Parts: sequence; C-alpha cells; structure tokens
Amino acid sequence: MDKSKCIGCRDNFYNGNNDLGVQECWLLKKAELITRYRLSIHTPMDQRRGYQKVERPNCYGEKGYVFLKEIPEYAK
Repeated sequence: MDKSKCIGCRDNFYNGNNDLGVQECWLLKKAELITRYRLSIHTPMDQRRGYQKVERPNCYGEKGYVFLKEIPEYAK
C-alpha cells in the first residue's frame, strides 16, 4: 500500500500531513485495497442509485460517507 491511496481519508493527516512529526498512519502497513460501495450519509440507504462502487483501502474512512461491502438487498 502506498500513501497515494489514502488521499481523502480522514486519517491521511497521519501520513506526514501534520506538524506533529508523524510520518505514517499506523494502519498503512496492513492496509489492503478492496472494492466497496460508498454512500453519502445524506442519501437514504434504500436508494440503489446512490451507491458508488469504489476501490479503497480497507481502513479508509471519509467524512460524510459510509462504506459497505455490498449494497443491501432492500435497496431499490
């Protein structure tokens, strides 16, 4: 895993983007790229069209979004 995959993650702050001297996120070494479905927290979870298929590290978190392994069955 390289740090370029962390851009946009709330923890990317720890990849040298701080004045604390922290140069690498503690999750980076064990991170793996996986396919997930991204959904805005403002979109109802039953709206299938709101899910976006993305490839992100398994530890990736983004403010205002949730990431799911699959689209729920009840989404239309």
